[in-house]
Amino acid sequence: MNIKSDLFFTFSLLQTIVFVWSDTFTGTHILISGVYPHLALYNRGQDNFTNGTACDSNGVEGGIGAIVPWAGKLWMTTYSVQCPYGSYDKLYSIDDNLTLTIHPESIGGTSANRLIHRESNQLIISNYFIDSIGNIRTIPLSVMPGRMTATARHLLDPENKVYFYSMEGELFEVNVHTLAVTKLFHKPIPGWHGKGAYSSQNLLVLANNGEFPFFEINPADLKVGSLPKNSEEMGFLATWDGKEEWKQIERRQFTEVTGPGGIYGAPDSVTPLWTIGWDRRSVMLKLLDNGNWYTYRLPKSAHTFDHRGGWYNEWPRIRDVGNNQMLMDMHGMFYDFPKTFSLRNSSGLKAIGSHLRIIPDFTFWNGKLILTNDETTLLQNPYPGRCYANFWFGQFEDLKSWGGASGWGGPWTNDSIQANVASDPFLIYGFNKTVLHLTHNATKPINFTLEIDKVGNNQWSIYTIITVDETGYNHIILPRDLVASWMRVKVDTSCRVSVFFHMTGDYHSIDVDPIFDALADANDSNLFDANLIRPGQNNTNLQLVSFIGTQIGFMEVDEKLQYSVPSINKTDDIIRILKLNKTFHIDDASVIVSDFNGTFRLPKGDPAFDQPFNGYWPRDARELETERFMLNVHGTFYEVGREAGYVGMRPIATHNKKIMDFASWRGLVILTGTKQNASFDGHYFPTLQGNGLWFGMIEDLWKLGKPRGEGALWKDNYVNANETSLPYLMTGYDKKTVSITADTNINVTLQVNVDLNGWYNYKTIQTIAGSTIQYVFPDGYSAHWIRAVVAKACTITISFKYE
Repeated sequence: MNIKSDLFFTFSLLQTIVFVWSDTFTGTHILISGVYPHLALYNRGQDNFTNGTACDSNGVEGGIGAIVPWAGKLWMTTYSVQCPYGSYDKLYSIDDNLTLTIHPESIGGTSANRLIHRESNQLIISNYFIDSIGNIRTIPLSVMPGRMTATARHLLDPENKVYFYSMEGELFEVNVHTLAVTKLFHKPIPGWHGKGAYSSQNLLVLANNGEFPFFEINPADLKVGSLPKNSEEMGFLATWDGKEEWKQIERRQFTEVTGPGGIYGAPDSVTPLWTIGWDRRSVMLKLLDNGNWYTYRLPKSAHTFDHRGGWYNEWPRIRDVGNNQMLMDMHGMFYDFPKTFSLRNSSGLKAIGSHLRIIPDFTFWNGKLILTNDETTLLQNPYPGRCYANFWFGQFEDLKSWGGASGWGGPWTNDSIQANVASDPFLIYGFNKTVLHLTHNATKPINFTLEIDKVGNNQWSIYTIITVDETGYNHIILPRDLVASWMRVKVDTSCRVSVFFHMTGDYHSIDVDPIFDALADANDSNLFDANLIRPGQNNTNLQLVSFIGTQIGFMEVDEKLQYSVPSINKTDDIIRILKLNKTFHIDDASVIVSDFNGTFRLPKGDPAFDQPFNGYWPRDARELETERFMLNVHGTFYEVGREAGYVGMRPIATHNKKIMDFASWRGLVILTGTKQNASFDGHYFPTLQGNGLWFGMIEDLWKLGKPRGEGALWKDNYVNANETSLPYLMTGYDKKTVSITADTNINVTLQVNVDLNGWYNYKTIQTIAGSTIQYVFPDGYSAHWIRAVVAKACTITISFKYE
């Protein structure tokens, strides 16, 4: 079907159509799901990549790297990707009336550093020094170039100097009074993509989170460490005493480094220091306490952050958020982080919930928790014309209404482990349901001893001993009333071992939240409206072209969510750029998706999705936040990482709505595919003709309904002996049932992949010819993928129902 042939205008293209929304709803500024569209920030130089700023990537990516309340205002900087010598990014401030100011001292660049220097009473953010009444001084990037990622208190002269650390790895010191700059080291530690720096216990701690070189390292520049010796050596964590001694702490990917003093720095020389990172197993939380290092582990809520270069996790933070609370954000999970976290008091660290938003920084201001973001980019992404960043204004408690506290991880993943050596502690507090998977490669049964730290005081007791037989797999579902903060594991035999947790938080209801009432149901036979949408390139508006239902032609939406018809008709451009392509396959059994990792099966939603709507398949994949995309297939949204691909995907919500297109713009998420009788409700904004758009923010998607669906590995298929099915997604679903029917007596073995590292036999089910065997998975059991193997040839159906 040709979209262009369906378009017509009922008024002149030169006419401007405006629909102004009542101030009784919006107040002074429009606010939707915690987002003020007028506060969206963007790089004004992206249309000219050779603009004299020595940065060819102006505006290709746009995030808010640092945000700090100071001098009666809220201050922030934006960044473009890889602009160490400047860009069109700006230093901004927002006042109590939510008026945005762009400061003329702006030099741009790629920065996320911020420190409040106590002695001089200055905010240091990017290369700017701002005094207590808002006067700004700037170190030109010609004097101190680099993508500044952290500023830390000086070890030897803290009253007068600070350290600056760049993503390239350079370390500078700056006099806070004169702004005199001294370059101390060019590349003192290996690893790349510098992230954190913090001073505590008479040490400067530096963190890199990547291993993708920006330039060739001169070995003479390194003060400690070396180039990677194996595939696991990525990133670097190091200390320096401010004089001569450098030490390697960990050859892993680390990001934030901080302590109870936060952006003010450590209040004394004994305060604990924390740093967060990750490896292929899980999130790592390292503690420096009384001069000694300790490692704790936590789950990953998503695989979208994993990348050898460290590019996909924009500045995870631990930061004060008011009311004597600290918030930690890492790998898609929020944690309530206690300021008292130490070796003798590690209690109180609790998972709050998961999220989809990329959050470079957050703070507390004027009674609100404020999160920044890094929205969709132009990197490998042809759909948007411009990228944006914006803020979310809300409360700490609101975070609990987004995604559940769900994730995966463990201390060991196919690691060679010595007998009777304890693993790192793994967080088990704060999750609704937890299953622990245990595997080994020994040729005999071995015992796994599970120990718990009940109150976070580093005192351990045996919880239970689990025997895993020679088949190499077993699991235990932890009781919900288990009172403990941490769990660690020992084995009684040296062998290769995996110890891997799957945590599940609270699910949303299957009922769609009323904020989505304007969206058309998949099985609704009534007429509906749909539009193609994209952020425009030559202005800051959202562009749309109608293609189903009420025809309104080409229109634009501004920051006040007012529709207009521009003088230049860009219908052809939008249709060409936003062509709807179906990249998945549907058979009788389930949905099938394929990428560089292989081919996978997913559950089906409403049967209406087996066919296109009005001749069009809904948009199936689109980036809403930087460098990961949402997959919209058969009525369910999934999150998929650019690097991880489908194998690491997670379901977000099953909507069973005719969502024909979706996009992000000005901090909002926009959905199309609406009822023709829908009316304005604070999320749905119609045009004068009635065909409108739904506006919300990305975390609203969780409220579309908990993930669910039905599908099969095989459906009345002839299968050869020892044939293995395609993997079928299991993670992220609640109540799970499998039904098996075969034409002969046969053993069917269900295998699970729990850590994306291999398959293990979960259960063998004996079938009776012509009868259906049904198996209900235990409450709380979860793996990432499941598949089946049959013992002999047969015609068989193996179907799953997720409720």
